[in-house]
Amino acid sequence: MINEININIPPELVNNYDEIKLSAGKSIGIKTSDINDVRILRRSIDARGRKISYQLKVAVYSGNDFPEKSIKTFDFKNVANATPVIIVGAGPAGLFAALKLIQNGLKPIILERGKDIHQRKLDIAQLNRSNIVNEDSNYCFGEGGAGTFSDGKLFTRSTKRGNVNEILELLVMHGASKDILVDAHPHIGTDKLSTIMENIRNTITSHGGEYLFNTKVCDFIIKNNIIDKVIDQNGNSFSGKAVILATGHSANDIYEFLNDKKIKIEAKDFALGVRVEHYQKLIDDVQYHGLREKYNLPPATYSLVTQVDGKGVFSFCMCPGGIIVPAMTNKGELVVNGMSNSSRSGKFANSGIVVSVDGNDTVEFSKFGALQNLRFRQDLESRFFDHRGNTLQAPAQRMTDFTKNIISTELRKSSYVPGLISAPIQIMLPNFISNRLKRAFVDFDKKLRGFYTGDALLIGLESRTSSPVRIVRDRETFQHVEIKNLYPCGEGAGYAGGIVSSAIDGVSVAEKVTGMGDV
Repeated sequence: MINEININIPPELVNNYDEIKLSAGKSIGIKTSDINDVRILRRSIDARGRKISYQLKVAVYSGNDFPEKSIKTFDFKNVANATPVIIVGAGPAGLFAALKLIQNGLKPIILERGKDIHQRKLDIAQLNRSNIVNEDSNYCFGEGGAGTFSDGKLFTRSTKRGNVNEILELLVMHGASKDILVDAHPHIGTDKLSTIMENIRNTITSHGGEYLFNTKVCDFIIKNNIIDKVIDQNGNSFSGKAVILATGHSANDIYEFLNDKKIKIEAKDFALGVRVEHYQKLIDDVQYHGLREKYNLPPATYSLVTQVDGKGVFSFCMCPGGIIVPAMTNKGELVVNGMSNSSRSGKFANSGIVVSVDGNDTVEFSKFGALQNLRFRQDLESRFFDHRGNTLQAPAQRMTDFTKNIISTELRKSSYVPGLISAPIQIMLPNFISNRLKRAFVDFDKKLRGFYTGDALLIGLESRTSSPVRIVRDRETFQHVEIKNLYPCGEGAGYAGGIVSSAIDGVSVAEKVTGMGDV
């Protein structure tokens, strides 16, 4: 017999198998000697009251039932001589599409504008230390995409769109901790993601797939509404059964190129705001009632959302124990994002706090058609760049000064390596964003006491939450509505948001490509 039940375990006993087995037996009324095994299916912390516990969903095996092996195996075929499929972009959508294609007997040829993970790290070091932006190798572009340099959060609400467990099992196969299979809000960490991305590349190439770096797609040769050839920056051409376009939410040049070729795209709602940085100890003390050290709990997180004048204001990509990083992809713009290593052991916690943006908010850019919201984003990213100093110092302001319209005379130390410059962020942002943020901060303090404080810094601009453009595809086939063998995919196409949902979309698109007929 298999019973799936929920039990509560004290923090000090959460890794004690015998205690979990005993609690499970009591819950279903059987002796521990009659239990063959107990498997944890889901694990989360319940800190709502003063008595903190772990909530476990477990499967209890008894009688003639025994658990199967916990990690799924995958049948990767040798596709060296198989039908090729071109994948543009090596982020989660592109890589997981490639893994699925190999399982289905097709050969992925990945064209990535950036560099491999090791060379990419060197360019990121230059970005932080010397303010040198490599427009093809940075926090957004390169092996693994933007997700590689993030907290590696794997939580998604896209469970109805695909098999989340398949994505997590593939990550475990390539080096992630098995904990991601059970944690309610799993994460990997940037330090671990780098190796995992390299392991995925090795799986792809060892089974006959191709992985080309420094290969920037600049053109399509289209015949009879079919992409005949994909052209890179050096004039090299690539052909395949289909083209999976998985370029990420920061590939502005791809949107421009598609728009110029009159390949159907449309403006898409997105969100924009600031990064908010607190001391991690404050978040820990509020969420865990000062008991983190006593129970050796992980760094605390938060998720906040409210409505202000009918617009959503919410936390995005919260990074406990993390740092704020420069996430621009072009010279003359200022963009920030957050990342954490697996230990999340840093002194600060940061999160994007962003406001929903739609076409009514960006109407002054409506003359740009499908690029309307993109132009709005570009204008703000340019406004936040310090043109005078030509550095990557980020505009910053104390939270309480922001709400009172005061320029901060002093800024505390921050995790942002290139440095901060005191600035009137409430003026630099459009009024509809500033006003909603001010009211949201006060509202968030009711939900997370201590959130609204002068020790919290606002650092801008947080603008790469999702794509401001959608590449329009058919709902059933996932093909572009006009180009028969073009498959827009992932965050950059406007159909995902985050590592797992992008990976799911990549797998789904790969299945559609496998089943497509001749074009």
